[in-house]
Amino acid sequence: MSIPITESVTWVGKIDWELRKFHGEEYSTHRGSTYNSYLVRDQKTALIDTVWAPFAKEFVDRLFEVVRPEDIDFVIANHAESDHSGALPELMRHLPGKPIYCTANGIKSLRGHYHQDWNFQPVKTGDRLSLGNRELIFVEAPMLHWPDSMFCYLTGEEILFSNDAFGQHLAAEEPFNDRVDPCELWAECIKYYANILTPFSPLVKKKIEEFVSLKLPLKMICTSHGVIWRDNPLQIVEQYLAWAEAYQENQVTILYDTMWNATRIMAETIAAGLRQAAPDLTVKIFNCARSDKNDLITEVFRSKAILLGSPTINQGILSAVAGLLEEMRGLRFRNKRAAAFGSFGWSGECVKLLTEKLAEAGFETVEEGLRLSWQPDGEGLEQCRSFGQNFAAKIR
Repeated sequence: MSIPITESVTWVGKIDWELRKFHGEEYSTHRGSTYNSYLVRDQKTALIDTVWAPFAKEFVDRLFEVVRPEDIDFVIANHAESDHSGALPELMRHLPGKPIYCTANGIKSLRGHYHQDWNFQPVKTGDRLSLGNRELIFVEAPMLHWPDSMFCYLTGEEILFSNDAFGQHLAAEEPFNDRVDPCELWAECIKYYANILTPFSPLVKKKIEEFVSLKLPLKMICTSHGVIWRDNPLQIVEQYLAWAEAYQENQVTILYDTMWNATRIMAETIAAGLRQAAPDLTVKIFNCARSDKNDLITEVFRSKAILLGSPTINQGILSAVAGLLEEMRGLRFRNKRAAAFGSFGWSGECVKLLTEKLAEAGFETVEEGLRLSWQPDGEGLEQCRSFGQNFAAKIR
């Protein structure tokens, strides 16, 4: 399958309708994904990226229905991660000696993945590759989101091949932003940013500003996953700038796990206190053990504050909550407040541990934390309501 993008650019990637997990088991892909590869034809022909290894032979067979192997002059590897480069070994069997353009770190990564000494050509920001009437201009983008990452820009067509930036996991038969459900599209965009790019937000802002300073006109953004932004492509750039600025909405998310419902009752009663004190506040409640962790991270990203609850188990934290804490620590959220709560039977260490770990994860803890023994009764429920009300006042 191939899809014409412009007179000189053809999409030759793979739509993966069945994909439900990505990065091993780390990232949920409820709506599938695409592995976007692009063929650019001028006097010379360049192939930009490949697809994930399970589809390598299918990719190469279909590619050679569109272009003869001998007519491909250059291979561009914007990123060495396996979902981009997985078909390279199969492809390069048919293109012996053809040059692969990538960053210096890309060479290290590709050699580490495939242990092949292909004809690597290292490039850096500002380097140009002539295709004839058009040129590819390379822009390094280290840590967006791997050390080897780069973009490339096609003159004449005014297209930015943006690698993982501005993408999302969304399978679509017509992979254009004006041909998909916008609600689904934006839901997957914010999820992608929240779960993958959040820790690199300062670099996102800097790289966008650097690209703008090049004063290159932009008609289209061709991503590595999901849709191609052809209708007002700057809308996703502007949204990235907003997300990169310690993003938050007027939302508090309550995350908990429970054993015998005491912590659940606490969560729901705290939420009632929040709503009483701040009717304009969006309050969402999730059981960590029964919710998709990437969807939870997206809600944390949206929130200006979170409340995290767990009963004490083995002098510690229930595993679903502990796992989410580790995810949040790695993502390094900024400018968000938090507090902990939980129930206990006899030892009760959990709330103190949650408070410490929230601080370690970069949250400003604004309450000491609420711990109640056994099932909350009338007095305990009132403490929960008051806790929610006080928290609402402190995050205004």
